[in-house]
Amino acid sequence: MNNTSFEMTRLAIEALDDKKADDIKVIDISEVSVIADYFIIAGGNSRAQLQAMTDNVCEKLGRAGHPERQIEGYDTANWILIDFGDVIVHIFDKENRLLYDLERIWRDGKPISSEKFRLPE
Repeated sequence: MNNTSFEMTRLAIEALDDKKADDIKVIDISEVSVIADYFIIAGGNSRAQLQAMTDNVCEKLGRAGHPERQIEGYDTANWILIDFGDVIVHIFDKENRLLYDLERIWRDGKPISSEKFRLPE
């Protein structure tokens, strides 16, 4: 885990919070996979909300010098994946979050409370 991926995760959580994301989870996968340090998993209630969350995450991280490498699923907006390299953001509608259950699939990773990434008020 490095400071850059920690800061990217913090910014992504902030951006998701701004758009009222549901049940934000962070999984530290740095010790079980080389693909990233963190997975961020969040939920939303509509296609428009999922796309707004995606846009806000990309804008906030882009302004901080971390442009997304790839986005998948934006048009259908039932599972949007945003790849920032060390941080991968998954934004789901309720049905697909239950169906794909990434928290279970990546249970070898370490769940971290999203509160750990929030700045004090």
